[in-house]
Amino acid sequence: MLAAVIFDFDGIIVDTEPLHYKAFQEVLVPLGLGYAWEEYVSHYIGFDDRDAFREAYKAAGRALSAQELGELIAAKARGFQTAIARGVAPYPGAVELIKAISGNLPLGLCSGALSADIQPILRQLAIDDAFDVIVTADDVAASKPDPASYILTVQKLRVLFPSHGIRGDNCLAIEDTPAGIASATGAGIRVLAVVNSYPEEKLTQASRVVESLVGITLESLRTVF
Repeated sequence: MLAAVIFDFDGIIVDTEPLHYKAFQEVLVPLGLGYAWEEYVSHYIGFDDRDAFREAYKAAGRALSAQELGELIAAKARGFQTAIARGVAPYPGAVELIKAISGNLPLGLCSGALSADIQPILRQLAIDDAFDVIVTADDVAASKPDPASYILTVQKLRVLFPSHGIRGDNCLAIEDTPAGIASATGAGIRVLAVVNSYPEEKLTQASRVVESLVGITLESLRTVF
């Protein structure tokens, strides 16, 4: 029986991946470390900012100190904040589904983005109070596909709702990437995948794949179990 729902953020609630890509390139291109959008989609989506910069430096055979990493993350964050200040549109059906679940079932958000990147957008969409638990890149040492962020989300939901018997195997994650699916399934969580970022054939590890969240209801989520 479904005990809790956990949303990914980028690629599920909002289409911010192009904005993240642009902010990364504004930092990396002057350093000679830029890469094409196709490479971002095939390789970098799912990484948090820390691992994305580490991977770019690793691919170029260049060392990256902790201080330099912190400076890169801060510079990228500034660029991203400038971009989202212009407004970000949600994916169809996402906000409606979040509002339908909120207050009726424990609801979590599990993202590889920074909290500072997420909170302004949640406020823009008027869903900043919809989630009972929010876990971001600030809360874990390893990004998706590592299961740490989903494990922590389940733990926090369990503490907040002690009478619900929340475990990984009775939660449902809503994801859009192979890395996100691997992270959730690694925590024992079933996944509803949406083809916002990848075609269905790339999302085969999910329990169910849908074209969009339009028309998805809490009752239809229960049928995944």
